[in-house]
Order: sequence, then C-alpha cells, then structure tokens
Amino acid sequence: MYAWIWRKLPFGLPGKLSGSLLLAAAMVALLWYVVFPWAEPLLPFDDVQVTQDSGVPGDPLPGDAETPTGDEHDLPYDTDENNTPPPTPSPEE
Repeated sequence: MYAWIWRKLPFGLPGKLSGSLLLAAAMVALLWYVVFPWAEPLLPFDDVQVTQDSGVPGDPLPGDAETPTGDEHDLPYDTDENNTPPPTPSPEE
C-alpha cells in the first residue's frame, strides 16, 4: 500500500517527500480531531470511582488498628546508608 502511494505521488522526489509529509499530517489531524474525540466516550480511562471500601476481603481501611505505623514498616533497604556527613575539605598547600 505504501509503495502504491509513493508511486502515485507526483513531482519527483521533492514532491513525493512533501506529499507524504502532507498525507501524514492529514492523517494525524483526522485522528486527533475526529476519531479520538468520537472514541473517547467508549473508552474506560475516565471511569474512576473512589470508594471507602476497597472490596478486597481483609484489606484494612486507612486508620484501622491493623494498619502498620511508624517503625512497623519493614523496609527492604537501609535508610541510613546515604545520610553520611559531607567530607571535610582538605587543607590547601
């Protein structure tokens, strides 16, 4: 299909390059201003529902007694590793 379009574009190589850029820009504009606005209501990306209950059995709500706080979090890394003081400057000679 692309070879057929390339053969049908007129005016040699400069015309084929400018014609193909014009066709690509027209397709992008058609998608951006016609197809995507038409399809947006059909897609579930904006269907966000925030509820108090997560629906997962055993999943505690924020503020429940089962929620770990403070030092009860088990971090898989050392939190003091990068908290070293900066190096002292060396005396100039």
